[in-house]
Amino acid sequence: MENPKPAIAVFDAKAYDRDYLNGAAKNSDFDLRFFDFRLEQDTASVAAGAKAACIFVNDEADRMTLENLAALGVSHLALRCAGFNNVDLTAAKELGMSVTRVPSYSPHAVAEHAAALLMTLNRKIHRAYNRVRDFNFSLGGLVGFDLVGKTAGIVGTGKTGRLLAEILRGFKMRVIAYDLFPNEEWAKAHQVDYVELGTLLQESDVVSLHAPLTPESAYLINEESLARMKGGVFIVNTSRGRLIDTKALIEALKSGQVGGVALDVYEEEEGVFFEDLSGEVIQDDELARLMTFPNVLITAHQAFLTHEALSEISRVTVENIENFLSGSPFLDGTQL
Repeated sequence: MENPKPAIAVFDAKAYDRDYLNGAAKNSDFDLRFFDFRLEQDTASVAAGAKAACIFVNDEADRMTLENLAALGVSHLALRCAGFNNVDLTAAKELGMSVTRVPSYSPHAVAEHAAALLMTLNRKIHRAYNRVRDFNFSLGGLVGFDLVGKTAGIVGTGKTGRLLAEILRGFKMRVIAYDLFPNEEWAKAHQVDYVELGTLLQESDVVSLHAPLTPESAYLINEESLARMKGGVFIVNTSRGRLIDTKALIEALKSGQVGGVALDVYEEEEGVFFEDLSGEVIQDDELARLMTFPNVLITAHQAFLTHEALSEISRVTVENIENFLSGSPFLDGTQL
């Protein structure tokens, strides 16, 4: 009897995850076992018999969950995303569990989505679309502003932040940026000026967030920083939800200090984003309040959702799993 193929437990798997991962793994010597629910302490048991677990941004990989997985024989955690703040890396190391991620899949996808959010919010495309669907062709309340000549502040100039800056330069906006590690050569080539964070907040008409979530960056946008911004500022966040203090943001929207917000991420996404809750009562009062503002635009963490990005996420994830099973070195930048 032939030895069975190693099993990989894939948590929080949507239809597109199944399609793209199956496509990338069609010639691989392992079996993908898909589960539509998230990984957490109580669901780790379904990984029994699996060599590795594959997870996404809202799965819980805390110490207890990792201990449960390790007790079942799981010795690798393959993240199909770039962020890893949901993983207890210290516990993983102590348990001898290797952890990989997809550090970069398609920065173009996220940068283009950020630009689309800004344009939609500013020109009120979402509101106009809903009106016209009801045969309401009035233009009242749909006034936006020209981006040309305005100042955009990019917080974080990794690949995505740099690409958005280049897009906004194409609109002939003045672009300023803040980063702990400035890329001066790139900035000079694209006429972008690095400034201190305080200067960026004070001078920007649009602030777009592209920073990783760290203990230092958590609630970067808070009551104090919001008060330092221009009155009527637009804020775009396609990075990490906890970069923004939602309570402070709501107060700034109510006062008019913030003129508009476009979010693809939210600090309490778990159990909400990626799910169909259309027939349920939303239990998150802050999210419900945000959605009452006409100048707030929210998408459900879909900035990554392009064919190119999903293909690259699946390719790198599958290759990481293959390298783990064969004992080969992991791809550059993927091991945590």
